[in-house]
Amino acid sequence: MSLGLILLFDTTVGNLIRPSPDNHTMANVSIIIGSTSDQELGDKATQILDDFDVAYDLQVISAHRNPEKLAKYVKESPAKVFITIAGLAAALPGAVAAQTIKPVIGVPKEVKLGGLDSLLSIVQMPTGVPVATVGIDGAKNASLLAIEILALQDEVLAKKLHEYRERRARG
Repeated sequence: MSLGLILLFDTTVGNLIRPSPDNHTMANVSIIIGSTSDQELGDKATQILDDFDVAYDLQVISAHRNPEKLAKYVKESPAKVFITIAGLAAALPGAVAAQTIKPVIGVPKEVKLGGLDSLLSIVQMPTGVPVATVGIDGAKNASLLAIEILALQDEVLAKKLHEYRERRARG
């Protein structure tokens, strides 16, 4: 049974959840944005996940203003991959990576300095706390990378990804 584009909004914490077809609340990907000003990039990430029917959970949690909530969420999340979108000091990806051994993908956001401040903050993680990093404002590529990771264990998703790449190659 396909749920199409059904979205749930959990008003108790302000989170957007797109349920998976086989489990109505478990998200395979968690997208965490540091503030509502990052929502535009969050929307670009969810668009790709929707196109591939990948369940996700979108959270707004600041690494600076609410580190305890962030740590609790990451430790309890059933997500298999985290996408983190952050600008300026861009502490969010590293803060998430410090709480999990699951893959974390950082998306540097252009706010100042052409986004180079965010990019350098994310790519310079210390040994032992890696964060995969995509280009500045590269939320769509972050979702595609998350899909690639999930496709290692999901043949249906791998087939969709191959078909997507073939369509892109044809123009």
